[in-house]
Amino acid sequence: MKFDPQSHLSELDKVGYTKLNGLFVDQLPRLRERVEQLFAEEGDRAGSEFRQEAGCRRLANLVDKGDVFHSLLLHSMIEPLAAHVLGDDFKLSSNNARSVPPGCSIRQPLHADMGAVADERGYWVCNTVWLLTDFTTENGAIRAVPGSHRSGKLPQDQMDDPLESHPDETLLTGRAGDVLVMNAHLWHGAVENRSDEHRTAIHVFYCRRDKPQQQYQRGMIRREVQAKLPSDLRLLLALDDPRNDQLSTENVRRSGFLPDNSPNK
Repeated sequence: MKFDPQSHLSELDKVGYTKLNGLFVDQLPRLRERVEQLFAEEGDRAGSEFRQEAGCRRLANLVDKGDVFHSLLLHSMIEPLAAHVLGDDFKLSSNNARSVPPGCSIRQPLHADMGAVADERGYWVCNTVWLLTDFTTENGAIRAVPGSHRSGKLPQDQMDDPLESHPDETLLTGRAGDVLVMNAHLWHGAVENRSDEHRTAIHVFYCRRDKPQQQYQRGMIRREVQAKLPSDLRLLLALDDPRNDQLSTENVRRSGFLPDNSPNK
């Protein structure tokens, strides 16, 4: 794929998102197979380590569930984009999957991930969406309000109902194998799936190192899995960081819109 760093950085600054076309096409078969295997194995429990979402399939804690996911976390083309949003000192916040079934009439409210508002140091959340299927105008793609990451506000501060359409919103579509990178302060939310196929993606979500992880990686990943991880991945996961242990155990791990109904609350 052609990679123009300055163009992607400019898009992140201006509109709050950018797309890398065909970044992981070669990995699609293995990732799709493993994600569907996990949905089958976990059944009604899928996603319960963090949050479940009515009407949708979710998986959580993917780092613990196969090294097929590990190569996504430290991708050389993603790191500079995440660093542009967060600064160089960032860590993994969570690694999940979400699948919208055919005919699903549920839409997400516009939200910022973790309910995050930029602070005195700037932005502190960045999300990457790895498209396992096409995102189309019919199948539940993400709607976003360009430039809203710069507002310093959350949708509920300025909208009567964040479930409603925003006059400036646009749909973020793409092909399987593409990656959407978002400044996750951007107002966004997935819409209804009016197609006859699942719309599925993996989310690799990063945060600034001085903030709590959405999902406390050291507390969720099995010890035998942690023991096999290379040093660069251990650093990204903050597995050996006492400050992260304190931050992530003393603070509630939040969703931007899902209710706090899990045992991690």
